[in-house]
This record gives sequence, structure tokens and C-alpha cells, in this order.
Amino acid sequence: MTFDSFIKILSGQPFFDLAMVMQLSGENRAQVRTQLYRWARAGKLAPLRRGMYALADRYRKAPINPAELANYIYRPSYLSGLWALGFCGLIPEKVVTFTSVTPRAPRRFENPLGLFEYRHLKQSAFFGYRVVTILDRKVLLAEPEKALLDLWHLSKGRWTEERMGEMRFQNQDIVDQARLVQYAAVFDSPRLQGAAQVWSELAQVDRRGTVEL
Repeated sequence: MTFDSFIKILSGQPFFDLAMVMQLSGENRAQVRTQLYRWARAGKLAPLRRGMYALADRYRKAPINPAELANYIYRPSYLSGLWALGFCGLIPEKVVTFTSVTPRAPRRFENPLGLFEYRHLKQSAFFGYRVVTILDRKVLLAEPEKALLDLWHLSKGRWTEERMGEMRFQNQDIVDQARLVQYAAVFDSPRLQGAAQVWSELAQVDRRGTVEL
């Protein structure tokens, strides 16, 4: 397979892995691996992680959506925690690191598109996400309630009123209090159930008027 024929096959893909190239090209694994390695060394491909690449900008027609890429670099996974909270407006900051959760071992990847961090959740806690459209691409993203719980679960220590206040949470009305409590119960964690209770109490106060913590 020449690079020109490779471009014709893959130029419409924002990114691809070894299996996709094998399927589209019909070539065997060893041949594809060797070619991808050589083209990456020549600067024609941008490595995203081992076995996953994107065409260099001058060859690629499809833009890369980093949020969509986060779902594919390490699967199964969905965006959650601080990144999801920033995206949905529950915290004022827009988070640079693409934070995801996965039932697999934790991993961390860095490539030209950014920093991608994957935190471990037990299989029974891998729920509470949905498909959303970000820059015309379908992305798996935690629901607001689950993004909160994932953050609380993966952060050490108790979530007190003072600690909640330090996060500068906003737009609390997008959080369904009943769903938050329901999801917290699935974790079977008194610490998380306590955090959900603190959140609910502060949200009630917020609806009555802003107070200083």
C-alpha cells in the first residue's frame, strides 16, 4: 500500500487504529504496523497512543474532536469529573485535561491534542452517562449528577460544606437532586451519600438566596 492510496482510504477519518487500517486496506497486521511506524517517523502521521494515529494536518480532511478522541483512546470510558463539570457549567473553569472514567486500570496519555486521564471505577459504578453532540460529533459524557459523584468518589477525604464552597459550584439547578441521591446509593458508600446530602442542603439554601460559607 502506497501512502497516496492510504490517504484516499483514511483522509476522511479524524483518527484511526491498527484494526481499522487492516480492515480498510486488506493488508495483514505485520505489514500495516511496519507502514504506520515508518510514516509516523516521517512525520506523515501523528501518534495519539500506541496503535492509534491521525494523519498529519496537511493530509487530513476531517478535524479531530478531542472530546470524541477521549472516548476512543481507552475504551470503554466516558468523560466525567472536572472536565464534564466544566463542560456543563457546574464549575466556572473550563478544564484542559480530558478526564474520563473506566472499569479498566487507570491510564494517562499525552499527545498533540492534549492530556487524557482515565480513572478507575468498579464495573457496578460505570453508569450514568449519555450521548451528547460536541462540535458535530457524538461523545459519551457523564450526566451532571454522575460527574459530581465520580469527582467526589475519586477525590480523597470528606466533602464538607467548606470544601463544596471552595469548588465555586454554579448552575446547581441542572442537577436533579433525586437522581443524585439515587446514584449515590449505587456506590454503597456512606462518604458519597454524605456528600450528596451536603450538596442537597446547600442547593436548597442557594435557591432561597446566596449565603457565605
